Amino acid sequence: MIVLKFGGTSVQDSASMNRALAITAERIDKAPVLISSAMAKITDSLIETTVEAVAGNGTRALEIVDAIKERHLKCAYEFLKGKNLDYAGSRINEIITELRSILRGCAYLKECSPQSYDAVISCGELLSTVLLHARALEMGIDAVWLDSRQLIKTDSVYGEASVDFELTAAAVRNAISPQPGKLYIAQGFIGSDSNSLTTTLGRGGSDYSAAIFGSILDAREIQIWTDVNGIMTTDPRLVPEAKTINEISYEEAAELAFFGAKVVHPATIQPAVSKKIPVTVLNTRDPEGIFTRIAEKTAYEGLKAISGKKNVTLVTVVSSRMMNAVGFLARLFAIFQDHNTSVDLVSTSEVSVSMTINKTDKLAEIKADLEKLGSVSIEEDKAIVCLVGKGIWKDSRNITKAFAALEGTKIRMISLGASDTNLSALVPSHKLNEAIVALHKAFFG
Repeated sequence: MIVLKFGGTSVQDSASMNRALAITAERIDKAPVLISSAMAKITDSLIETTVEAVAGNGTRALEIVDAIKERHLKCAYEFLKGKNLDYAGSRINEIITELRSILRGCAYLKECSPQSYDAVISCGELLSTVLLHARALEMGIDAVWLDSRQLIKTDSVYGEASVDFELTAAAVRNAISPQPGKLYIAQGFIGSDSNSLTTTLGRGGSDYSAAIFGSILDAREIQIWTDVNGIMTTDPRLVPEAKTINEISYEEAAELAFFGAKVVHPATIQPAVSKKIPVTVLNTRDPEGIFTRIAEKTAYEGLKAISGKKNVTLVTVVSSRMMNAVGFLARLFAIFQDHNTSVDLVSTSEVSVSMTINKTDKLAEIKADLEKLGSVSIEEDKAIVCLVGKGIWKDSRNITKAFAALEGTKIRMISLGASDTNLSALVPSHKLNEAIVALHKAFFG
């Protein structure tokens, strides 16, 4: 069997959904499971409803809900009729009614709890998959709609829930019996906790959902369908000359995604790695075009791509107590763990440690705790530019070429990945795009 995951731009309207289902129908003999994101921009609109509700603008929140409903009903009327149209319309109304109820409560209390927030933003995937299911039936496909909230079981960390793989595996295997000629349709991004309350896996979690289903069902392949021809050497919106990477390793793809690439979510990689399942990234608008295959190993080493990550904060701790002190770093990093904040890059010297973070909501508390260990400085408005490719820094010419390309850019910190797969530099945020363009020109022409 195979898993096909379609992103928001691949299901953004009736024409896009038709393309997605045509692609799926061509693979119906491979026992497909289809995982879908919400329509493009719908999750953003749902987030906006919570902001308006908490601000006491309940009327405005419900106006946004009305627009969301109309967009989905318009799609339904464009490609459905008869009983399939009735089915889709009824289901859309059910989801919208529940959404309105939650938002009215938020507006009344002027508060949106993490549980309510996840329940609100989960509606996009529920709506899109209802339309896909109805259209598949209209096309004569033997299709089954599944509720991922009953299948993907998680803890109760709303917004960034962790999956309970044992419970999830049992639920998925009980609900899905892959067979040629039959299509299962489920939502990405969403799940539920032990109290059956809706949870979400974080933005980009639809890719993760696809990998979870694929790993549990021993998929032959996981296909990620998006709006570009695979993974590019950099963001084509920034560098139009960017090229498609034909093949990339799990490790390289994870590094790229972690440091800013938008095509594949970092967590997608791990479930696939555990089962050695290849992940293919394709373009819904050009299904026969070039694509990227992500596999355990690739045929060649060297630079594959350049990515960037903004909104980075540099935290530096200086302390003479570091010298020859057993356990000092453990105590230091435990502080970040205590505040649920992950560290990206790390650089150390005899008496100092510099670390980059993205999440800054606990920065004041982190700084206060770190000051118990030494003096602390904070530098904001930074960005990470990252060169990714297996063995990249084994060839000293790559290092020379990179720094030559960045001449004139103030580099605050550098990091050579321990796995020899990335070379990263910390630069001012306003210089990130310029740095990426210069590096891409230097390495890819």
